[in-house]
Amino acid sequence: MFNVKPKGTILLTGYEPFFDMKRNPSIEACRALDGRSFDGYKVAVEEMPMDYTRIKEIIESHIDRYRPAAVVCTGLSSRGAVIALERVAINVGSAEGPSNFGYKQLDQPLNPEGPVGYWTTLPIRALLVELGKAGIPATLSNSAGTYGCNQVFYHLMDYLARRNLHIPAGFIHVPRLPEHVLSGEGPSMSLEVTIRAMEVVVAYLASKLF
Repeated sequence: MFNVKPKGTILLTGYEPFFDMKRNPSIEACRALDGRSFDGYKVAVEEMPMDYTRIKEIIESHIDRYRPAAVVCTGLSSRGAVIALERVAINVGSAEGPSNFGYKQLDQPLNPEGPVGYWTTLPIRALLVELGKAGIPATLSNSAGTYGCNQVFYHLMDYLARRNLHIPAGFIHVPRLPEHVLSGEGPSMSLEVTIRAMEVVVAYLASKLF
């Protein structure tokens, strides 16, 4: 049996668990795809820390290491029971409270010399259609917030732009798990559905890469 060399790598990232949660569905769903091949492209997965002082360095090192054909970063959202395909990353980081994960001040620019924002280069309209065909609730979102999710999104797109790397890349928010809302207050999605959503996204991206 012949070993077939992968066409390239599709890089997925998710965040580590934080506060009192034992599982973060963003990294759990990505890990379910780790090492799998989609249309000849192999999936690699990396966990991002909840330490905003390290995100820029880490995402840039992953790009250098994998030289990916596409990148999908993911994070957790409590805003809805849907997969949220983020449209734009903005050049601001801001997190209030004692657990601000390393931000030194409110409203700080992520790159003082960078543009105000970056559009995603993921085909979000097409992905929205594909997720709908699979029966998975999904929506387009116009704000990834100002916390770690927007930060990794912005630094990802900023680094690709500075390196002149024209690849599909962007950010997707996934809902909380049912175990996170045992009180019945707030939306959630099963891990199985979130994994299926990531399979749909990666399969579509792989089918369009060349």
